[in-house]
Amino acid sequence: MTDEKELDLSESFRQKTWNESITKDSWMVFKVMSEFVSAYETMGKVGPCVSIFGSARLKPDNKYYRMVTEIAKKITKLGFGIITGGGPGIMEAGNRGAQLANGMSIGLNIELPHEQGANRYVDSHYNMTFEYFFVRKTMFVKYSQGFIVMPGGFGTLDELSEALTLIQTRKIAEFPIILVGSEFWSGLLDWFTNTLLKQKLISPADLRLFRVVDTADEAVEHIRLFYEKYAVKVNF
Repeated sequence: MTDEKELDLSESFRQKTWNESITKDSWMVFKVMSEFVSAYETMGKVGPCVSIFGSARLKPDNKYYRMVTEIAKKITKLGFGIITGGGPGIMEAGNRGAQLANGMSIGLNIELPHEQGANRYVDSHYNMTFEYFFVRKTMFVKYSQGFIVMPGGFGTLDELSEALTLIQTRKIAEFPIILVGSEFWSGLLDWFTNTLLKQKLISPADLRLFRVVDTADEAVEHIRLFYEKYAVKVNF
């Protein structure tokens, strides 16, 4: 009898926990919607932009930090705004370059356990902080006309893979994806060619979805030439 009573109590607890979980998930939908609406209202006011990704750990004396500052300045002079993740390192360098060229400097920050504060080069009215990664990633893709991908870690690879997948599956129109630093990216590119392609997990055409360059001028020129041929438009 005691065992049956304990079983009933255990089942009741599990059901209560399950119901609370469902309620919590349902209300989370409204939090997600709110974050999307707020981001759309802000980002809808910006013009054509290029997003820059890369490590938050690189310091101002790093060659890639200096290169990104130059890339952002040159892209800004083409008429594009600059979008970054709003944090330190490569993100800071991108926003810094945009401000040095008197361009639009946008930061899409994210709440993390070890809080990442916005860098001081983000325009105050385009400094946004997200709770949900997937909302933030949508903003990067929807409002970008190109991706500049610098050396970075898992987060950088995540953004790169997301863009390549969306273009490969034709969920969005093709736009320039530029990997900067052939020495850094060589291992990944070898794996693409000698493993993925060799085992027919991707097609030869997929390797043409991105360009690898080593200088700021090459990166900017690829953006310029692409939009001499194709009209600028919002993705999705």
